[in-house]
Amino acid sequence: MKIPIYDSYTSDKLNVAAICPGTRAMGPGLRSALWVQGCPFNCQGCISPEWRTFEERLLLTPEQAISRLLSVPEIAGITFSGGEPMLQAGALAETARLARKANPRLTVICFTGYTLQQLLRLKHLPGITDLLGELDVLIDGQYDWRRHTDRGMRGSTNQSIYYLSERLRDNGLEKLQRRTEFRILDGEMMLVGVPTRQARLAFDSIRLPEGVLSHERS
Repeated sequence: MKIPIYDSYTSDKLNVAAICPGTRAMGPGLRSALWVQGCPFNCQGCISPEWRTFEERLLLTPEQAISRLLSVPEIAGITFSGGEPMLQAGALAETARLARKANPRLTVICFTGYTLQQLLRLKHLPGITDLLGELDVLIDGQYDWRRHTDRGMRGSTNQSIYYLSERLRDNGLEKLQRRTEFRILDGEMMLVGVPTRQARLAFDSIRLPEGVLSHERS
């Protein structure tokens, strides 16, 4: 499988769709989440289709991203999603490295539409090996609405959870009690987390105040 390469995606800056400092919906403990802009996949039932487009959103250096991600005290980890994080692997790897320099106990989780086997075959591309080396957990595979699950951190049962270090192995992400949060960030109402069907229906039924946009995030 080919990975599209774009100049802005192989630069030293991140093209960020959104950042949520301090959430309990993106993995164990209090975490901060960063979603990147741009994805080559077209998964039916995607909860953030507006983040698939390859357009410039918010360009941040890893240092600037870290300032936002660690702006909440007692953060236990960070989670990368999107969009497709592997298209910005080099800058995300540096972000993870700098985050651990600030707090060596931080754990790092990353969602990707690619399988781990595909990534290992594509490890010559910019930053992929570096990012895999910074991760504690990789949740891989495209979302398949026909195999949707309301259990654990996977959106659908075809996805796999790989523990690339021992730091989160005992947390049981396959069975972790799922949380979702309704948040307003930068004027947008967001559903943060890997939503159950019930949570998504509830979110879709919310009547928002004028001027507030609605988005779902996992």
